[in-house]
Amino acid sequence: MLIDTHAHLDYPDFAGDFDDVLRRATDAGVTRIITIGTSIESSRRAVVLAEKYPNISAVIGVHPTAVDESSEDVITPLRELAKSARVVAIGETGLDYHSLPSVELSKDRQTQVFSKALQTSTEEQIEADIHDGAYKSKQASLFEQQLDLAAEVGLNVVIHQRDAWDDTLEIIRPYSDKLRGVFHCFGGTRAQADEVLALGHLVSFTGIVTFKNGASVREIAVQLSLGRFMVETDCPYLAPVPFRGKRCEPAHTRLVAESIATARGISVEELARATTATAEGFFRFV
Repeated sequence: MLIDTHAHLDYPDFAGDFDDVLRRATDAGVTRIITIGTSIESSRRAVVLAEKYPNISAVIGVHPTAVDESSEDVITPLRELAKSARVVAIGETGLDYHSLPSVELSKDRQTQVFSKALQTSTEEQIEADIHDGAYKSKQASLFEQQLDLAAEVGLNVVIHQRDAWDDTLEIIRPYSDKLRGVFHCFGGTRAQADEVLALGHLVSFTGIVTFKNGASVREIAVQLSLGRFMVETDCPYLAPVPFRGKRCEPAHTRLVAESIATARGISVEELARATTATAEGFFRFV
């Protein structure tokens, strides 16, 4: 029995063959799927799916990159959604500095001047820094609000982190005695994994462990003790080999588990037992 601990089943990618997707997951031994909200509307759809299908559970939250499109009050609707017994955690929430306003502005200007070198004035740089700072501040506030909600309702959190490691750890650290987090789609270093585990949190691995350029992540999955990590797909993204470049789906959780099990020199059944037990201890399943 395997659990896909991070999927986005509410996305339109699955609208055309949803029941077949669930059937293939069951055939692959993936007996439970956790579908993750990325906005208020996405979270509502996740709850609807979880309340309709017994093998689906919901996580509700607002993704950091959705901060500009979110209403000022995201906590009231999330608190209401959290009343559903099918909600098992808060998230995905966190920080994402990969595409800051200054980066997007630079791309726009590069497009405007084609291949000519971009000469950014001091005034433009100051303006970009201000926009970046405001964007980071809004993400931090959204992250903290969702951590507060998780502590309030007694749920753990699913954490998204991209190019914002130090700030993410700084924000989550004071909450480590109130809740646990899983750093999903972990792709960092062994030292970063140890930082997370030392705070009592977990990491989760995706199809990246099957990639040719994913050897370092796969090695971390080998080195960590069973019980300290989970497996996921992050579908429809990050399809594992041999489906890389195609739509990912929950059935592919088995390929993630097989890759890690093979690298560890254990059976996929042993890895499945361990990661399922870890997931059952982390999420509030009903």
